[in-house]
Amino acid sequence: MTVLSNWIGGSFMSAGNVEKLDVYCPLDGQVIAQVPLCHETHVDQAVQAARAAFPAWSALPIKERAQVFYAYRNLLMEHEEELADLVRQENGKTLDEARAEVKKSIEVTEFACALPQLAAGEVMEVSRGVECRTDHLPLGVVACITPFNFPNMVPNWTIPNALCLGNTMVLKPSELVPLSALRLADLLHQAGLPDGVFNVVHGGRAVVESICDHPGIDAVTFVGSTKVAKLVYARATSHLKRALALGGAKNHLIVLPDAHPEMTATNVAASMSGCAGQRCMAASAMVGVGDVEHIVDGVVQEARKVVPGMNLGAVISAEAKARIERYINEAEEQGAVIKLDGRNAHVPGFDGGYYVGPTVIDHVKPDMAVAREEIFGPVLSIIRADNVDEAIKIENANPYGNAAAVFTQSGGMADYVRERASAGMFGVNIGVPVPREPFSFGGWNESKFGVGDITGKSSIEFFTKLKKTTRKWNPEARTNWMS
Repeated sequence: MTVLSNWIGGSFMSAGNVEKLDVYCPLDGQVIAQVPLCHETHVDQAVQAARAAFPAWSALPIKERAQVFYAYRNLLMEHEEELADLVRQENGKTLDEARAEVKKSIEVTEFACALPQLAAGEVMEVSRGVECRTDHLPLGVVACITPFNFPNMVPNWTIPNALCLGNTMVLKPSELVPLSALRLADLLHQAGLPDGVFNVVHGGRAVVESICDHPGIDAVTFVGSTKVAKLVYARATSHLKRALALGGAKNHLIVLPDAHPEMTATNVAASMSGCAGQRCMAASAMVGVGDVEHIVDGVVQEARKVVPGMNLGAVISAEAKARIERYINEAEEQGAVIKLDGRNAHVPGFDGGYYVGPTVIDHVKPDMAVAREEIFGPVLSIIRADNVDEAIKIENANPYGNAAAVFTQSGGMADYVRERASAGMFGVNIGVPVPREPFSFGGWNESKFGVGDITGKSSIEFFTKLKKTTRKWNPEARTNWMS
């Protein structure tokens, strides 16, 4: 059994005699590795390595730092299939979904390669002989805590931008999917990243708390559940750190009677079932306005084409499978109609796998748990509304604000919903409205705590501090009040 090590100071470092956690492959339930549950001593080792590397790394011109990420991008492309297979083994995604995840990592790395142009600062002659300029300077050591659902992509939301901007990093991957993070560390090393600039520490709650508390860490990002996001944000900021914590979601797709039936059905079904519903951009609630029976029937037909073990991956654990099925049971007991039942899914040859089939639940009431809470599985709750204002009210009432969408062929109605939906990312006839680079990823309300977004141009503000300089060299210059 492979016992994983931390990555500190440019090499693998054993965590020593600490408790180990089995890492399971969700596809078949087999143990594929053991991960150490580290503690504050290991976090301190990583922080010390990162702080030691910071002066030399941050002193390099940003164009030189970017060269590492040109090389890293090429390595991601060269090893795309291997990285995708690693994601599949530790997360349970289909291979196509895992490939798409790696492709997104490549895209955000390409954005980082453009940072020399985007983070160049500004210069202006504000008065004769007087110049003002701004410079984006690195913060220092940043820590990033990432979830199980995208073991390759979410770490790369932060790694390329934060490091290219001159910071050094400690990454704490989910203990459920620790393998991809170590492979990324190795590829960064091959790309020429100096020792200590990037470090990986494994573990659970103890490591998260140590990251929030450590005086040598200047900023923290977190992606995970809202419950934990709140705790991380509160604890990190109580130690005067800059923090950005992305939480959960309950994304509502509002479907109007004039929506294109085929496009809507395929988009809604794909949104609710992609990545086994384990993504914060998944459609977990559809609000049908008026007579949309034909579209509901189409969604069910499309969802039937999603087959566990073929084009639907596993959920992350046996506990997750049981939790998802409890939500379905409860909805049925409360009077909702199960139009497609994914409980007790079985994939021949993978008897130990954690599978839940696509599930469509109709006539869900807004106060039911399946309508209010994040299920994180391939489950769609359909809520009925008499008109668009009632549908918007239902969407606005949910505490999250990650994403929302409307399906309609009316541009005016699309804008009407877009202006009133309480979500940071919005789609028109798109079930997963993820912005592409350079546009940033981030929600509102209880889906995000902190200022700014984690990717795109917005990340520049989070990962740097702005220095403003005013200079005057010419004492003979004509002056005015601005001088």
